[in-house]
Amino acid sequence: MKLGAFSISLSVKNLQVSKEFYEHLGFTVFGGSEEMNYLIMKNEDTLIGLFHQMFDKNILTFNPGWDQSAKTLDSYDDVRTIQSQLKNKGIQLAQEVNPGTSGPGSILFFDPDGNTILIDQHR
Repeated sequence: MKLGAFSISLSVKNLQVSKEFYEHLGFTVFGGSEEMNYLIMKNEDTLIGLFHQMFDKNILTFNPGWDQSAKTLDSYDDVRTIQSQLKNKGIQLAQEVNPGTSGPGSILFFDPDGNTILIDQHR
């Protein structure tokens, strides 16, 4: 199963304070904007999303079709294929994508410890 680019999406209390903290660790803004209440920060191949008032808990995020620099991959597993594989393995999904569609879509589920996993395809 090819899940694509990985990042952790953090729910932050103060976007500016979190931005400055991660800049001290060598991260730079890669995407998003403060006006949109989120920033994607990058340090080499490590991605951290900082999200203010968008969700309650931190999320493990995978982006099929993208590499760690958000560049399009030639070969990847579509989110609908991943959804089918997960369901065949008995993993219960909290949010599904319509299997009859194509293009962008996302699925949401939880690991055994309740950690949220989002597979979010943008293309």
